[in-house]
Amino acid sequence: MSHFPEFEVVPAVDMQDGEVVQLVQGERGTEKRYGDPVEAAERWIAEGAQSLHLVDLDGAFEGERENAPAVEAIREAVDVPIQLGGGIRTAEDAIDLLDRGVDRVILGTAAVETPEIVAEISEVHPDSVVVSLDAKDGEVVVSGWTEGTGLDPAEAAERYEDLGAGGILFTDVDVEGRLAGVRTEGVERLVEAVEIPVIASGGVASVDDVRALREAGASAVVVGTALYEGRFTLREAMDA
Repeated sequence: MSHFPEFEVVPAVDMQDGEVVQLVQGERGTEKRYGDPVEAAERWIAEGAQSLHLVDLDGAFEGERENAPAVEAIREAVDVPIQLGGGIRTAEDAIDLLDRGVDRVILGTAAVETPEIVAEISEVHPDSVVVSLDAKDGEVVVSGWTEGTGLDPAEAAERYEDLGAGGILFTDVDVEGRLAGVRTEGVERLVEAVEIPVIASGGVASVDDVRALREAGASAVVVGTALYEGRFTLREAMDA
């Protein structure tokens, strides 16, 4: 549990074309823009964030890391741990990012397609791989949430833990980006299945949602839209 000694609220900085955006249900064309990534990062740090969750959305869709300059700028501007996801397809890519000062890499599609890369990266950088499991109707989905895999999230999480993953990022796709509240069953099942930290994401609309995920056993919760839309402040969420 080295990453999150105590429960953490982690602001998301999702980037597209060098700007901060939030998508609804992960779909392109639904984005709202929120300005400069470095300014957003600095704002969350000023409000007390202990780590940041960065996502290169162009990378996630195109399979190339489009927002590398913005990521680099954030890494230079802040001194909290950052975890980065989006378009990290190979062990080489991941190791390169970790060598350059990213603290944790988030692998989604790549980990589902080639589970052994989790072990490959973990051998070089122990505890640095977070495997992202996105669930829709209780099934792991990949490729921008368009393809079902038939995998059960808890079983998949156990497999990645065995391969050396340092944490699981669990996104409930059915509620993601809708500001409609969270469901905790999926988180509870994962927390029971693995010893490594489970980071919850998706649907957080209120401080009560943050509390519910904490009570479900999550080690951290990633919050995006609700913070950018001012539903509550980071400080309020942390105090909860």
